[in-house]
Amino acid sequence: MPLDQSFVGRSYPPTAPYEVGREKIREFAEAVGDANPVYTDPDAAKALGHPDVIAPPTFVFAIAFRAAGQVIADPQLGLDYSRVVHGDQKFAYSRPVRAGDRLSVTSTIEAIKSMAGNDIMDVRGEVRDEAGEHVVTTIIKLVARAAGED
Repeated sequence: MPLDQSFVGRSYPPTAPYEVGREKIREFAEAVGDANPVYTDPDAAKALGHPDVIAPPTFVFAIAFRAAGQVIADPQLGLDYSRVVHGDQKFAYSRPVRAGDRLSVTSTIEAIKSMAGNDIMDVRGEVRDEAGEHVVTTIIKLVARAAGED
């Protein structure tokens, strides 16, 4: 059964704050193979005008995807997560994510469409710091494969 179009525009409550730590940033930078010193060396980050180390651009995916879990788990939506694959990811930054940030995400269903029996859903995540300032907007595209596509 296709996802209900009436869910487009539905927002979910902001997540509890996620505190961004230097060690998490370093681990992520190493995992993706990015040796840029602004991700691991506070002095290198400060030399470029940042108050502390910053996170690689895709770091925030983990925070936004966790927040999108509210959408995925919504029983009224009826999404069969066992059929879902990650289709795409976009980021629009106001500023970099920094060590020490406490970030909350508000998820909104941006779009739902069906193509060839597959449901395609875009979930927008508005990521804000503890002061309520916008940090980044993420768009996560999820594709729920049609039944029988194993």
